[in-house]
Amino acid sequence: MRRKLAATVVAVTGTALALALPATAQADVKPKENDPVETVAAPGSVQALVTKLTHAQATSRLRAAGITWSSSGNCSDRNNPTCTSFSQVNLATIQGAETLKKASGCALNITGGTETGHASGTYSHWNGYKLDYSLYTCVGNYIRNNFSYIGGNKWKSGSGNIYFLESNHWDVTYYNCGGC
Repeated sequence: MRRKLAATVVAVTGTALALALPATAQADVKPKENDPVETVAAPGSVQALVTKLTHAQATSRLRAAGITWSSSGNCSDRNNPTCTSFSQVNLATIQGAETLKKASGCALNITGGTETGHASGTYSHWNGYKLDYSLYTCVGNYIRNNFSYIGGNKWKSGSGNIYFLESNHWDVTYYNCGGC
């Protein structure tokens, strides 16, 4: 027998964000005024509105947090795989980067955002859920010492985000902002 989840709508005053989640799964998301919103189907029968940012909105937040970004093509075109774009990135993903920077005290450099050329899937770069970070000893030590090893070069934070050590970068999937 399958039960339906009772949904609750949460509106954040002064923004266009609302979540249709069970009361036990409501997130504390604090978008900035005028942030765009897009509907994204969440796993199961629950649907959530996800706040999407423009490239300019994301870079403004990253710059303010002291987070850098780079691309092999020195560009930000979402449709060019040599660029690093933040167009259509989830607000929670950028907040996750801000949380990692603040909690770790480490330098962070993003080398991959929402540009084409990454693997597809619901929780993909293109859909705004992932960022790639340069390999820095400080970041690696923080992840290994503070998150749970789950096998296959992967660590899981207490909030459920997944940190995957690939050959030349950290590939991080942000399901939420990681305690923002």
